[in-house]
Amino acid sequence: MVGGEAAAAVEELVSGVRQATDFAEQFRSYSESEKQWKARMEFIRRHLPDYRDPPDGGGRLDQLLSLSMVWANHLFLGCSYNKDLLDKVMEMADGIEIEDLPQFTTRSELMKKHQS
Repeated sequence: MVGGEAAAAVEELVSGVRQATDFAEQFRSYSESEKQWKARMEFIRRHLPDYRDPPDGGGRLDQLLSLSMVWANHLFLGCSYNKDLLDKVMEMADGIEIEDLPQFTTRSELMKKHQS
């Protein structure tokens, strides 16, 4: 019967992942590419259990969605943010694999190049 218990546990796990994915899908921005959304959804799904809103409210889910946008905007659009905030989201995203990230040149790098 151990095999049956393992199969039930796997099915429960798969069902939980499916529910989290379905829940996260409602937060996709219309302007996100499939690649951006896939990465951001992974970020959301990874941290959703820790950021579910308590029964009395509290905006924890809004905080997670904001952090996911900061992370995605930094990676895909080159936006810059406060160092502490970037450190936090990069730590939260540790291990999320993204292929073919765009390369950005900062204003400081451009100015340095221009002065040379």
